[in-house]
Amino acid sequence: MRHGDRIDSVELLWVSTAARPWDPPLADAGRVRAFCTGKKLRNNLDFPIHRVFVSPFLRCIQTASEVISALCAIDNSSVEMTGENVAIDSSKLKVSIEYGLSEVLSREAITLDLAPKDGNWGFNISELEAMLPAGTVDHSVESVYQELPQWEESVMDARARYEHVIRALADKFPSENLLLVTHGEGVGVAISAFLSDTIVYEVDYCGYSHSQRLISFGPSQEFTARNLDVVTKNGQTGICYCPTSTLTLDV
Repeated sequence: MRHGDRIDSVELLWVSTAARPWDPPLADAGRVRAFCTGKKLRNNLDFPIHRVFVSPFLRCIQTASEVISALCAIDNSSVEMTGENVAIDSSKLKVSIEYGLSEVLSREAITLDLAPKDGNWGFNISELEAMLPAGTVDHSVESVYQELPQWEESVMDARARYEHVIRALADKFPSENLLLVTHGEGVGVAISAFLSDTIVYEVDYCGYSHSQRLISFGPSQEFTARNLDVVTKNGQTGICYCPTSTLTLDV
């Protein structure tokens, strides 16, 4: 899932006074969208979500918080539009921060004038975990990536990172349903890396994909798994894609 609407998309002057211009929070509309998307998942999916993994960027942390509040709400009929005043059952799922789900760390995603001049992105994991719903953080889970990607990683390297972390988390928790909250490029990879001859050209705020695979467990809980199959149809959940073979180049 991509994060919700970021504040710098609606308040264009926000970056001029921001202490961390590379890490915008959600706009109010983004919080509402994230909470409503969480309710949609809860009402429409025919399976539970057991674990959430989230990029350390603030907009993703806030998106995950809203989605988790909706998924874990004790009263699913509440008319609340955000999770701020929603009582939850924290036993329903667990959440962990995953560096591998971070934004593409290059000027294609974060312009050079907004990136931290000293190279310190300033992510305080304890403070970020405190923003997630109480009782849901699983501190025992070791991150697939132990640190942020290097600045000026290529887009191709970022795509390889997203694909690796998707596969690694699926293998790490083979019997659980996972929700990964990340950035637009990461959601695109969740489609294009597992659906041949496909290019993703649009991912809406809170757009999400759904993939599944068959798993067989042995007597000692060892498992074999088939490749992930993309269930999401073009345009279905805020993601638009097409076969690469349909693209034409201007010459």
